[in-house]
Amino acid sequence: MPKRILQGTVTSTANAQTVTVSVERRFKHPVLQKTIKKSKKYRAHDEGGQYSIGDKVRIIECAPKSKTKRWEVIAQ
Repeated sequence: MPKRILQGTVTSTANAQTVTVSVERRFKHPVLQKTIKKSKKYRAHDEGGQYSIGDKVRIIECAPKSKTKRWEVIAQ
């Protein structure tokens, strides 16, 4: 199965080697046909600590690195 790649914005860098990335998706409501925005936060591994709040990043699925980290940041 291919690994998913998502794009989002860094919202937190409080933990060492970890960034919190907010990923927004848009879709049409099945009944109302109105475009809806939903966002979800993912914790991703950032080895060098090179990203800061507000940066646009891409994350890819990986094997679990901790209790909450299942993603890692890939170079733009």
